[in-house]
Amino acid sequence: MNLRAIWAIYYVEMARTARTVMQSVLSPVISTSLYFVVFGGAIGSRIPEIDGVSYGAFIVPGLIMLTLLTQSTSNASFGIYFPKFTGTIYEFLSAPVSYLEIVIGFVGAAASKSIILGLIILATAAFFVDLRIEHPVVMALFLVLTAFTFSLLGFIIGIWARGFEQLQIVPLLIITPLAFLGGTFYSIKMLPPFWQTATLFNPVVYLVSGFRWSFYGLSDVNVWISLAATAVFLGVCVAVVARIFQTGYRIKT
Repeated sequence: MNLRAIWAIYYVEMARTARTVMQSVLSPVISTSLYFVVFGGAIGSRIPEIDGVSYGAFIVPGLIMLTLLTQSTSNASFGIYFPKFTGTIYEFLSAPVSYLEIVIGFVGAAASKSIILGLIILATAAFFVDLRIEHPVVMALFLVLTAFTFSLLGFIIGIWARGFEQLQIVPLLIITPLAFLGGTFYSIKMLPPFWQTATLFNPVVYLVSGFRWSFYGLSDVNVWISLAATAVFLGVCVAVVARIFQTGYRIKT
């Protein structure tokens, strides 16, 4: 394992975030803070508690997960697409660096950014609502697994995309709607029976439900099922990335 190569890729990607801190960090934090103000303050004061948890506190795990999904995907997709766009991807392919080391460097950096951002939002939420974390180990596990899973998904999107416009298709038209419909702002138990069943086909439900359980012990889906679903999705993404490098799909051609 070429640790120096992994560190070089990781360092460059993290340095890019430092150069664009306004866009990479402050913008998502400010946007999420507005959700706390509008939903947690203005609207939340008119909504009764959900299973003994105030509405403002109830939506915190969902908002963190929403940010984690979108930022992990966007960071990883842009991180690998830009070398393709500039042609520097061929320097990686010709260097004494394995495919695994390339993936670890790019995906590790994207996941690290998302985890840091999630923790900043968690700290910011403490200024708006009363928080408690009943299962911090499970919370950290969901945070890390989700960040790496969707960073791998973003890596796949970055390889697949042929233009900057395609980088935004999946995050904007698929991931964000699924997050909003996946229990970010509500419990799926509040839906009619038919829609409760239909919502279970939304993979984001399992992420939000499991992450919320780590905070308040409340979940729409059994936490072990949520963990299993996350692990399966992670495995699928790993298999797809391995296949991409095996075939050279949109990398060598």
